[in-house]
Amino acid sequence: MAVDTRTDRRPSSYAGILWHSTVGKKTAMAVSGIVMLLYLVAHMLGNLKIFFGAVEFDGYAHWLRTIGEPFLHHEWFLWIARVVLLAAVVVHAVAAYQLSRRDIAARPAKYVHKKKRASYATRTMRWGGVILGLFIVWHILDLTTLTVNPHAAAGHPYANVVATFSTWYGNVIYIVAMLALGLHIRHGFWSAAQTLGANRPTRDRVLKAVANVLALVLTVGFLAVPVSVMTGAVS
Repeated sequence: MAVDTRTDRRPSSYAGILWHSTVGKKTAMAVSGIVMLLYLVAHMLGNLKIFFGAVEFDGYAHWLRTIGEPFLHHEWFLWIARVVLLAAVVVHAVAAYQLSRRDIAARPAKYVHKKKRASYATRTMRWGGVILGLFIVWHILDLTTLTVNPHAAAGHPYANVVATFSTWYGNVIYIVAMLALGLHIRHGFWSAAQTLGANRPTRDRVLKAVANVLALVLTVGFLAVPVSVMTGAVS
């Protein structure tokens, strides 16, 4: 009698089984998306401090590096936050890519779906994700490492932000990315609510309204800074 010597490569742990399932990947996307959304809200509120002047904005940037002292060393909280955010971005991107591949593989070869998608945001989620991924790299090189900001100076965050939005390409990159972000949040929040079971027939309208308001507030809040620099309101 022949003996089957093949190794069962299916994940044995609960976490592995969950991750390899479609539901698990969608849940991972939803949870990581919420983590990033909370960060975006905090980041937008911090950005708006630029309207209170250089002293206020630079003081806020310095405070971020001292959170948790003396229990935490200088900048430890900032690096912990960066690691958590990076993990959320990676999990979100990998899950999205793998779900996209599954979706493509599941389609019949000659299947033609003529029905229009629900919204523009739904149709552009994948491209929006790519745009935002590229923007994150640019944003880090621009205002964290200061690599692509020709007029930047370490220790002067207010002046560095003004320098970034004093260039046409800095404004174009940022504005396109923030518009993509708004669409991504609008659809992503609703998808996360569905995945986590928060949607109900009686609250669907409220959840959709919250998604629209969040997307609008964050988009306008982030765009307020480059627009203000362009118009001279911040200089």
